[in-house]
Amino acid sequence: MSTESMSDRREHVRSVGVTALSALIGVGAALLSAAITADAPTAEAAATDTTAYIVVFTAIIAQFPLLQLTGVYDDEEFGPKHYLFLTFMTFSLWFVVWGILLTVEYGG
Repeated sequence: MSTESMSDRREHVRSVGVTALSALIGVGAALLSAAITADAPTAEAAATDTTAYIVVFTAIIAQFPLLQLTGVYDDEEFGPKHYLFLTFMTFSLWFVVWGILLTVEYGG
């Protein structure tokens, strides 16, 4: 009984850590996107800057080897569901934070 609860606890801590890491990567990508597009004349020009999109896609791709190198997931555990979840979390946090930063910087 105690072995099962300890295993459940480790699994929970691991999933919280992975979620937090993907969220922080998304926020970092948004901050970098805002810094890159800071010299744009309007919010529309900043929002269509392809460099900002390259930043988020690079952040998404870079986190997969990072998680595997840190040993968070074994090769057999890391499946399509995990890729989709991490991609969604990173992109959604980037989208929301970058949208807020564009609104604040350019006055909406």
